[in-house]
Formats: sequence, structure tokens, C-alpha cells
Amino acid sequence: MYFTDRGIEELVERRGDEAVSVEWLAARLRAFVDSHPAYEDAVERLATFLARDDEE
Repeated sequence: MYFTDRGIEELVERRGDEAVSVEWLAARLRAFVDSHPAYEDAVERLATFLARDDEE
């Protein structure tokens, strides 16, 4: 198990029944980067990965 799995599991447990919009997710990612600028590159990579998920 990766360290990030704990956070992902908590996310599913707390918000697994909710539906969210891409706009809400983008706002939360921006807020995270504002609070933790050292993780800007990782958030950028995640956002790009999610944006291109339907491409092969």
C-alpha cells in the first residue's frame, strides 16, 4: 500500500456518496496549491492526467 492510499481511502469513506463537478474539483486543487505551493507540480500532473484520461 502506498502512503497516498490512506488519503484516498479517507476520501472515499467521507465523500464516496457525493457527486462533484469538475469546477468544484478545480477549485479545491487551486486552494490546495495556494496552501501548499511546493506541491504545485504534483497537482499539475494529476490535473493533466485526469484531463487526458479518455485519450490513449
